[in-house]
Amino acid sequence: MTASDSKHLFLVDDDNEMRAATAQWLELSDYHVHSFAEARSALGALTRDFPGVVVSDVRMPRMDGMEFLASINALDPDIPVVLITAHGDVEMAVRAMRAGAYDFIEKPFEPERLLEVVIRASEKRQLVMENRALREQLAGGAEDIAHKLIGNSEPIRRLRDEIMDIAPTDAPVLIMGETGTGKEIVAHCLHDFSARRKGRFVAVNCGAVPETVFESELFGHEKGSFTGADQRRIGRFEYAHGGSLFLDEIGSMPLALQVKVLRALQEREITRIGSNEAQPLDLRLICAANHDLLAECAAGNFREDLYYRINVVELRVPPLRKRKEDIPLLFDYFASLAAADYGRPEVALSSQDLGLLLSHEWPGNVRELKNIAERYVLSSMPLDQRLGAILQQPLKEGGGGDSLSLQDQLRQHERLLLEQALTRHHGDIQAVMEELELPRRTLNEKMSRYGLDRKGYL
Repeated sequence: MTASDSKHLFLVDDDNEMRAATAQWLELSDYHVHSFAEARSALGALTRDFPGVVVSDVRMPRMDGMEFLASINALDPDIPVVLITAHGDVEMAVRAMRAGAYDFIEKPFEPERLLEVVIRASEKRQLVMENRALREQLAGGAEDIAHKLIGNSEPIRRLRDEIMDIAPTDAPVLIMGETGTGKEIVAHCLHDFSARRKGRFVAVNCGAVPETVFESELFGHEKGSFTGADQRRIGRFEYAHGGSLFLDEIGSMPLALQVKVLRALQEREITRIGSNEAQPLDLRLICAANHDLLAECAAGNFREDLYYRINVVELRVPPLRKRKEDIPLLFDYFASLAAADYGRPEVALSSQDLGLLLSHEWPGNVRELKNIAERYVLSSMPLDQRLGAILQQPLKEGGGGDSLSLQDQLRQHERLLLEQALTRHHGDIQAVMEELELPRRTLNEKMSRYGLDRKGYL
């Protein structure tokens, strides 16, 4: 939607002279005014896709402004409605605002006052329509994010929903999670499902940048600004202009540089080393940390003002041990990729191997699982020994130690089979019953026991 689309306006007033004068004033301000002498006619012309603002008198025959407001709210509560009356009082104004009016203006009013309110309302409507269009576009890509952020567990489904909800905005995001949980994948999703997806996604691992070159890495430098600066270098902030900048392990950023990063974010500009000319910034900032930054603030290792600047929205990536039902699916995915990459045959996991995977604590999270899957595909050991040797944790008899009991392993496996069937049949209960040869009552009981809802697989 363009800016001119948002300058549409419905004007409803039964006073012909007042309506004509108000319309003329608004048209002089480049608004496309559609005038109506009664609310019912205006309501018949309104649709949920109406891109502008409604300005209406309150005291009118047949349908007054308050009834008109209620009908518009039923159609689309995000359409801004400005009510005008010569008979207004505080009580009516309060009722109008509580009923969802954008604003309330009493006659006689200065035209500039009405124009000021209409401009603000138009800007709000434009933002609503842009976000709505983007959300509808992203809804068609819901399957895509499921392929990027793999898993059927409740924590991962909730994370996907949070990403799709916040991605269309430009709000700074702090991604919290243990090492190896997939924080960079989350950052990529925030970029890929945003309006900035046509711009660059620029990633910086703050923990891997030597302190001596940190400022140059982020802000760039001019030729000859220091020994070894043989040519101008564009920094990561400037390179991400128009796209997204991902600062991983931001907690390891030196304190002296944190001040400069904070200033760059506040001023929305950077200055290269050796230059006096500021470069404007237009980027979406995404940061990640694997430990409590507030504790680092308390210890004096991280600036509190920078923390609150980067943590407008916080997303938490669950560790693999908190979503163990996703492990077989992830293992199969990584093993299939490895088999294709290395020209090896795909190998199905045995029940014993499945038990080994589920009993492992996965301190390295998804990164560790991916490594294990690749080694499993490349190993030349016999299948019945392969996974145990790689994990260096053979299954203990009797389910002792850290291993799951046989009953727990069976429950995990049963849940996995149910989830796989629900996924294959897109939540079609009849098809799942037929595949697993289960009566409906038994299937319902098992789904209830494992907290499975067919709606999550539609």
